[in-house]
Amino acid sequence: MDWSKLPPADLLGEVERALLLPSASWNRPPPPPGLWARIRAAFARLGAWLRALFGRRRAAPSARSDGRGMPFAIATPEGRTIGPSEIGDALARLSAPERSELSENVTRSLRDREHEIRKEAEEKRRAAEAQRRRLEEEREEARRRAEAETEKRVRDAEEHRLERELKERGFVAERAGELVVTYGLVERFARLLLEEESHRLPGDVRLSLKGGGSTGVYEKARLRRPEEVAHLDVPGSVLAARLAGLRHIDESVSYIYREVTAERVHVVLAFDRSGSMAEAGKLEAAKKALLALYVAVRRRYPDATIDVLAFDNEVQALDLVELWECKAGAFTNTAEALRAAHLLLAASRASRREFYLITDGLPEAYTDDEGRVRSGQLDLAMEAALERARELATVTPLRTTMILLKSEHPEYETAARAITRTLGGELVVTDPGRLGVELLVRWAHGTETERRVAASAPPPAAPITAPARGRSRRRRADRRMGG
Repeated sequence: MDWSKLPPADLLGEVERALLLPSASWNRPPPPPGLWARIRAAFARLGAWLRALFGRRRAAPSARSDGRGMPFAIATPEGRTIGPSEIGDALARLSAPERSELSENVTRSLRDREHEIRKEAEEKRRAAEAQRRRLEEEREEARRRAEAETEKRVRDAEEHRLERELKERGFVAERAGELVVTYGLVERFARLLLEEESHRLPGDVRLSLKGGGSTGVYEKARLRRPEEVAHLDVPGSVLAARLAGLRHIDESVSYIYREVTAERVHVVLAFDRSGSMAEAGKLEAAKKALLALYVAVRRRYPDATIDVLAFDNEVQALDLVELWECKAGAFTNTAEALRAAHLLLAASRASRREFYLITDGLPEAYTDDEGRVRSGQLDLAMEAALERARELATVTPLRTTMILLKSEHPEYETAARAITRTLGGELVVTDPGRLGVELLVRWAHGTETERRVAASAPPPAAPITAPARGRSRRRRADRRMGG
């Protein structure tokens, strides 16, 4: 035996599996003998029969080595021997080609097993990497969730504190489980808008908005402005709060002593809330300008009557909260807005009556004799608007200002001029950004902040004299003013 070719002890398992392979050549049954082998076997049997028949016997052949090895033992490092090895006996019985085949089978088996081990190791590595990524994602998700919960707790605490403060100040109220804006908050916001717009006014106009002269006559009335708290009627307010079932005094049950002004004022503010006003921030600009004008009127005339009208297909009277929350509607029914203003101002006993109309386009709708709103017939809508303008012009004294937000359509300005001429008032064409300034200037009876004269405009008129007063008023209505 070639002891140098013996397999290592750690490969005996692979050698054993290779020896037991069913497909190995030594485990296959021997092939059937061929024709010549069968003939030789037949002659050998015949010779043996003849020898046995005639009594001639041959000597038994001596044992001859067939080249097979002896069973071997595996030596250990300690020098001891282990019993006979079946694997060694099997290896000793193999021929050279069979040993080469066995070596190839063992090599193939080891290569396959190595591939499986590598594949299993790669799968384990991928599983470990996936588990690591999942742990990182879970850790990151837990961190984000903790930060979100912390932020939510801080935000909830801040909202709760802000809600409590707003309730204590009377800026919000809780109705049906929801917080709603109160008049006090919108009025405070309107005062801020007035302060912002006042910085853009000329100095004389700004001074005229401070207030009127003192009369020394006071009357008991509801609280309207925070600065009126100095004249609070404490006993009357506490009694009203107790009768209303409230533990504290709020703006709804607060009474003050307000000074009566010598001049009675009635102002009607009508603004267009049709669908086109939602474009380019025109509706938001109109609401801010009206809030600023509302506060300016209240500051100078606390007892003034102020009506805010929003019109699209129909006309709706709004308070300050509804004014700030109103949304754009459908078509422009200018005639109905003029009719509502006529009903309000005709029944008023004020010595100073003013009407402001804000729009951005043509009259698009009108209300027929049966009370139904018709739209799409611009000529009939214009006729209805002119008819209602003639009715409103019969109210005296009345100062009318119509403000048209600039548009690319020249026919809008033509229609606005016709309505303004019928009212006998003043037309202002301006941008949404200067709407608040123009309203405050007109309220203070100032002049226009900026005048633009077209190239084809007539030369400046002569100084106003008493007989030409009516013509001057119409000429002033045809001016194009604004920023």
